[in-house]
Amino acid sequence: MADLLVLLLLLGLVAMYGIDAVRASTHILNLILVLPVMIVIAVLCAAQFVIDLKDFRQAPPPREPVRQVLPVMLLFAAYVLSLQWLGFDVGTFAFLCIFLWLHGERRLRWLLAYSICFAAVTTLLFAYMLPYPMPMLIFDTAY
Repeated sequence: MADLLVLLLLLGLVAMYGIDAVRASTHILNLILVLPVMIVIAVLCAAQFVIDLKDFRQAPPPREPVRQVLPVMLLFAAYVLSLQWLGFDVGTFAFLCIFLWLHGERRLRWLLAYSICFAAVTTLLFAYMLPYPMPMLIFDTAY
């Protein structure tokens, strides 16, 4: 039941943010990132709500112990704090490599290839879409 309430709360917050964003400015350049992300979040919330509603009568899944969750939380905090020095491109690559390693991925070629591709595509997409420069070490942000 708590998961359903969290999904409803998240959906409500996304809706309120969307209404506020549209009221602030309806110019397409101001909403080009906000609206697609809001739509994706709303669809994911609705899909997860339906899945959780179907599985409502089943036993709840076992909770992950703190010793498994805490390293990921610390890694994410380190990722955010290091972006100024590592840059978005290298920071994202390092975060993905370490995250996948913590979750059991040991195929080094796959781990490196996936992290490089994801970090490169994400970095170039954000550099192209955002109107301000992001700190980067490898990619040039002059788009």
